[in-house]
Amino acid sequence: MRSWCAVYVDVGYLLASAATRVTGSSLRSSVEVDYPGLVAALVRQVEADSGLPVLRVNWYDSGARPGGQPDHHQDQIGLLPQVKLRLGRLSYAGEQKGVDVRLGLDLALQGRSRVADVVYLVSGDDDLTEAVEEAQGAGVQVKLLSVPDVNGLSHAVSKHLRRAADSELLVDCETIDTCVRSRALAPGLVPTAGDEGGDLEIDVEVADAVVASASADDDLDGATVAPVVPEEVSSPVDAVPQAELVPEPEPDGIPVGVPSPAVLGRKRATELVLPPPPGWSAGGDVEAGVALFDAVAYAVVSSWCRTATPASLAELRASRPTIPGELDRALLLDLSSRSGAYDIDDTARHQVRERFWHHVGRVRLS
Repeated sequence: MRSWCAVYVDVGYLLASAATRVTGSSLRSSVEVDYPGLVAALVRQVEADSGLPVLRVNWYDSGARPGGQPDHHQDQIGLLPQVKLRLGRLSYAGEQKGVDVRLGLDLALQGRSRVADVVYLVSGDDDLTEAVEEAQGAGVQVKLLSVPDVNGLSHAVSKHLRRAADSELLVDCETIDTCVRSRALAPGLVPTAGDEGGDLEIDVEVADAVVASASADDDLDGATVAPVVPEEVSSPVDAVPQAELVPEPEPDGIPVGVPSPAVLGRKRATELVLPPPPGWSAGGDVEAGVALFDAVAYAVVSSWCRTATPASLAELRASRPTIPGELDRALLLDLSSRSGAYDIDDTARHQVRERFWHHVGRVRLS
C-alpha cells in the first residue's frame, strides 16, 4: 500500500499570521496572496520533509459570500490540483462558523481511516488539540507547520497544540515573503504633503464633510453638511504650472484652466495616513515606551489605512462605537499574540478598542 502525506490548512491562521509578518497587523484585507504559488510551495516543503507524495491539501476557510458560498478567489483555489476546498460560513456579525469543527472532524476521522501516514497541520488553534491526539491514536504522525513572524519564530501557536504535536517546523520565510504582499500603494504613488501637483494634507473633518455632501440624503447630527474648503488650501488647478493647462475653451464648453490629461495622469492617488504618535521612534520601534494596547490599535488602524478610501473612513467614524467585525477580530487576535494571553478579558478588550477609536480620529488624508 502506498504511503502519503496530507496537509490541513487553517486559512484564517495562515493569512492572519502572514499578514502580521508582512504588515504588522493580522488584518487579512491588507494583503494580497498568490494562492497557486503558496499552495505549490507548501506542497514542495512537506514532500521534501516527509519524503512522501502529497495526497491532498485540505483548505479550510469561511465562505466569503452569503450562505457560505465561495467567492472568486475561493473558487479558483478549489480548482487547483490536489486541493480540497472545505468552507464554513460567516455569521451576521462577520464571525467564522463551522471552520474549526470541519477541520477537527476531518483530521480525527481521516486519521482514524489512515488516509495518510504523516499529516501537516497549518494552524495554531488550541481547539484542535484533541483532534490531533485522536489522529495520533490511530497511528498517524501529526506535525505542526507554523507561520514565522518577522523574527523567524512561530507565530500565535497554542502551547497545548505544540505539546500535542509530534514536531513543529516553520513555513519557509521565502514562501511567505514571495506569495503574500502588502496591498499598500507603491512608494511612487504614495502622496506626500507639498508634492507638485497640489497634493496637500487635509484634515479628516474636512474630508468627512466633503464626502457627506456627495449625497443629498447625507447629514451629520441631523443637519446637512456642505463641502468645506480651508482658506489656506488652494485649488488643485492653482498648483499646476500654467504652461500645462489647456489654454483655450473647447467647443463643448470645457473652461480655461482645466488640467490636461498629461497633468492628471501624473496626479498621485489619495491615501489615508496615520501619523505615528509623538514619541514613537522614526525607525519603526513602536513598542518602545508605548503601552501594548496603543501599539496593537495603531498597527491595525495603520494597516487598514493602506487600502481604505475617504468614504470608508467617513463610514467607519459614523459607525462608532461599533467596530466592524474584521477590524475587531484583528484587534483581539493581535492583542492575544502580542501579550501571549489566549483569553482576553473585558477590561483589555475595552482598552484596546478605546485606543482604536483614538487612532481612527487621528487619520488624515494626503
